Amino acid sequence: MKKILIAAGFIVTLTFTSLTTVAQTQSREDILKQIAAKRAELAKLEALILTPSDEDQAKYTDFLKSPDTGLFRLLSRDDGAGKSALTIRGGGAYYSFKERTNEYVNSSALSLEQGELSAMFAGANYALLVNLGDVPLENVRLDASAAQVLAQHTPAADEPHARIEQRHSMEGATVDGISYRSRLPLRLNSTYLLRSVIYSTSDALVAFKVVRIDDDDSAIILWKLLKKYPTPYLARN
Repeated sequence: MKKILIAAGFIVTLTFTSLTTVAQTQSREDILKQIAAKRAELAKLEALILTPSDEDQAKYTDFLKSPDTGLFRLLSRDDGAGKSALTIRGGGAYYSFKERTNEYVNSSALSLEQGELSAMFAGANYALLVNLGDVPLENVRLDASAAQVLAQHTPAADEPHARIEQRHSMEGATVDGISYRSRLPLRLNSTYLLRSVIYSTSDALVAFKVVRIDDDDSAIILWKLLKKYPTPYLARN
């Protein structure tokens, strides 16, 4: 009888342990579901913070009908209060023209910090900006002289693995009185050109215009692609 009671007690203990384990497993699954739901909700809220207003989008509806164009908000990296609340990688202070996202990814080409636009940061191998001033974005073409300066540093078509010659230092250069820099001040109503090269990822020449700067120092930027180049690769010995 004693042995039977011990065996019965063992079975009861084992059953209770199994039930407790199942309950704990279900509880963890429920928690994971709640986390996933809250992340989805948070993603929607962050999208509201990053998405340009309906008024902005309506204002440029005709322009945005053209292919390879877009409108986005760029938060400032030094906006501690707002940026720190976002979970998106990079805090919404970066933009990838290739992926069309504010998330910091390998193809990110533009960032904003302390009132300056930056095209040269981790990931970028060659990047220069030029401010054309208050000119209509629609009028900026690839045959513009400033665009040609940025466009000329390109691997030959028959040498897809050739290394792009980096003729400019990170401080930039001045050509025909026009300054080309990796960082430039953010200016309302200014139109910029950007050539951004990231080996094994992307190479593009983009024109964009700062159409609004909000009180939180974030910028609304309208853009169009002037030219997409073949993906560059470092030459192999």
